[in-house]
Amino acid sequence: MVHSEVRVNQMPDITQFEGPIPTHIIACGALAREINAVIAANHLDHITLHCLSALLHNRPERIAPAVRAAIAAARPTHPRIFIAYADCGTGGALDRVLEEEGVQRLPGAHCYAFFTGIEAFAALGDDDMRSFYLTDFLARQFDTLVIEGLGLDRHPELRDMYFGNYERVVYLAQTQDPTLDAAAQAAAARLGLAYERRQTGYGDLAPALVAL
Repeated sequence: MVHSEVRVNQMPDITQFEGPIPTHIIACGALAREINAVIAANHLDHITLHCLSALLHNRPERIAPAVRAAIAAARPTHPRIFIAYADCGTGGALDRVLEEEGVQRLPGAHCYAFFTGIEAFAALGDDDMRSFYLTDFLARQFDTLVIEGLGLDRHPELRDMYFGNYERVVYLAQTQDPTLDAAAQAAAARLGLAYERRQTGYGDLAPALVAL
């Protein structure tokens, strides 16, 4: 990614820091638990976190403008900024904003890819073409984000329109939590799809944050 020198030079001077550079992460709210867990496990005390609403995923055209506004708000007081989003359905709009702002983001097209591992996810190819993914967050918030968010609580007949081409729900589990396992299985049953669980842990998220 090409960095904009104009934007970067508007940030506080980072040459004054001898140790890890204080870093401000602007993240999708769906990653808050996972990012905080990685920060705690690796003693990344130089990192602060600000999360935008996970509901932006229902309107991905709003993600890039929201991230730009968050960068503008954080830039005067934070030496380094990092974006904990993948492309997330913005169709490259987020990357265009980040190129202009001189800020980097997590790798990949979506969180399913970096939780699985970018290379491992790419290797799946067509095998997962008809899979609907859940993460820990989505298993926990399935009713709010999927059932209510898509209006299926009011119009259950829309289920086939949204999910008729899917064959299975694949739960990409970040943790070992029987409650979330049960929630993910219930989500698959509610959608009338087969169920598969894959233990991914934090995938490429952890090394990306530790590298900061």
